[in-house]
This record gives sequence, C-alpha cells and structure tokens, in this order.
Amino acid sequence: MKNLLLSTAMVVGMAGGASAETVGVSMALFDDNFLTVLRNGIQEIAKGMEGVDVQIEDAQNDVARQLDQINNFIASGVDAIIVNPVDTSATQAMTDAASAAGVPLVFVNRQPVNVDTLPDNQAFVGSDEAESGTLETIQVCELLNAAGKTEANVYVLMGELSNQAAVQRTKDIHDVMDSGKCKVTLNIIDEQTANWQRDEAQNLMTNWLSAGTPFDAVISNNDEMAIGAIQAMKASGLKMEDVIVAGVDATRDALQAMAAGDLDVTVFQDAAGQGSGALDAALKLAKGEAVEQKVMVPFQLVTPENMVDFAESN
Repeated sequence: MKNLLLSTAMVVGMAGGASAETVGVSMALFDDNFLTVLRNGIQEIAKGMEGVDVQIEDAQNDVARQLDQINNFIASGVDAIIVNPVDTSATQAMTDAASAAGVPLVFVNRQPVNVDTLPDNQAFVGSDEAESGTLETIQVCELLNAAGKTEANVYVLMGELSNQAAVQRTKDIHDVMDSGKCKVTLNIIDEQTANWQRDEAQNLMTNWLSAGTPFDAVISNNDEMAIGAIQAMKASGLKMEDVIVAGVDATRDALQAMAAGDLDVTVFQDAAGQGSGALDAALKLAKGEAVEQKVMVPFQLVTPENMVDFAESN
C-alpha cells in the first residue's frame, strides 16, 4: 500500500464531485478540542455537497458503544462509515462487522492496529505519527542547546496508552534520544499518562512539582496536556521562560499559549484536512471507486516564529 500526501485544498477539490450518499460517523469523543475540529471538518465539507448526509455520533470513549454505533449504522443502511476509534487496538471487530455487511469503512486520525490488513473497501486517513513526536522532540533539543544546556531533565506526558498515537509519539521521544540527533543529553525524570486531558495533566504536573526535582522541559503527546502542565507550573509560581514546554496539534488554545510565551513548541496536525479526506474516501468507496488505503496528511512544526501561518487552521 502506498502513502499519499494530500493537502486540505486537494481533498476538498476531490470531494466536491461526490454523489449523494449517507455516511455514518462515529467519533471517539466529542469533548476534545482537536477531535471537534476534525468533526466540524467533516460536517462543513458535507454541507457543501448536494445530497450528502452525515450522521455523527459520540462514542464517549467507550469501545462497546462505538461498536454498537457501527452495527446500528450498518442496520440502518448507510452507504459508508467513518470511524475515529476509541481504542486503536480494538478495531478488528469493526473491520469485520463492516466487511461482512459489505459497507465501506474509513478509519480517521487514529491509526488502527490492523491498518496493513484492511479489506479493499476500507482505508485509513491520518498522519504519520513517527513525524509528530520526532519534530517536537528535535525542536526541544535545539531550544535546550541554544540555551546552553548539555544535559537536561525532562518530564513526559503521555496520551491514552490504548491509543497508537500516544504510543508512537512517546516512542519518537526515545528514538530521538537514542539516535544522536539531540545535542543535549535528555534525562527523563518520569513519564506518565494524563489521557490527553488538560485537567489530568494539571494534577499530574502538580504532583511532579511537589517532588521538588529540578527540570528543564516538559514534552507532551498533545497540546491539551501541555496546557494543563503550564497551568500547574504557573500556579506554583514557576517562570515559564525557565522551562521548555512542547505539545502536538497546534490547537487554537495552544497557539494562544504560544503567543503568551508559555508554550514553546507544537506540531500542526491538519484536523480539517483529515476529516475532509476521510469523507472523500468514504464517498468514493461507496461508489465502488478505488482509493489509497493509507492517505497521509503531513505534520508541520510550529514555533513562535511561524505560528501566525497556522492561526486559522485548527
């Protein structure tokens, strides 16, 4: 299977010619800033297409609920299904259900564990997570090096451990450390999950701060957790210029934190592009057309120097 790089503009252009169809969409969670942008991307593209109806449901982070939603979509006769999986290791049952019913299925954003064995009428639209944590960590290394550091203590905030993105982004950090690409020796004091959530990250960071161990950087699997860590550090009186904080997604809240001088690094993940790409793939599969089984939308590094270019993106 080949990887295909698509910009949002290209995806929108292709989707414009799709015929009337009904698409069921199961989102892992509505209450998430990044996934809200992705969901809105699907809705906005559908609104501009005559006769296309999308039915979007919230799985509320429940694998069983999500599988029920997929089975209900199949029973109701939808032409295709889009799934943002709750648990990327539990996607085989979804693939099997859709395949048995002959309904095209497109996974979006979160790469399913069975991505390399998907049937011909199924696909994945997302981004290569090997890029995200790598871009993030290399930039942290460069900032620490520029600050004159030869060695640095680091905390790592992980997303949900059942999620492929969290596993890969954390692996990226360790891969950069082991590759020699970092001119600074990074010492990870601790790495724990905060489940992508701002409040959980704030509580975890508060606990770390209470230990009193000096640290130089916080590398987070996403922006929401980075913001939670920032809130805890500011509440403790820590000066943000004394610590490097990095996240992933380039959400609007993250860019505001960057503009305030609190967040130093993020990585743009094109939520709207992934959403419109997933809808385009689903509609093409519904018409019996061939699509790439892996549609990869590239990540982009975001820093205070270029953040204005991403102001209206997520």
